[in-house]
Amino acid sequence: MSSNYLDEIRWTPDGLVPVIAQDDTSGRLLMMAWMNREALALTVATGKAVYWSRSRGKLWHKGETSGHQQTVHQIRLDCDADVMILSVEQAGGIACHTGRESCFYRVLNGEHWETVDPVLRDPSEMYP
Repeated sequence: MSSNYLDEIRWTPDGLVPVIAQDDTSGRLLMMAWMNREALALTVATGKAVYWSRSRGKLWHKGETSGHQQTVHQIRLDCDADVMILSVEQAGGIACHTGRESCFYRVLNGEHWETVDPVLRDPSEMYP
């Protein structure tokens, strides 16, 4: 192979690329995270989403604690090669650490953020 897919990505100076996870069935945006080269290679190899946790400074296998893994159906790279979308099957229907389906659960209403999605599972049950 003359070109490595990892080399075609425009990584940030710290070696990351932003990734949006989108529900494969509904199309709903579930979350945004970061990947480094190793996380993307593991995702491709296993078919399960692996991200880079900037706060913990380590690889994050989505669902390793909560059980809410993401099975990857497709990976898309945008026209500038600096943002990816993962089309995923979200185990348990919960992508957010707050226990909601999506991390995008607040809507701007005038000048205030309004929570519009319910908590489906208490976070203390997912992260003991």
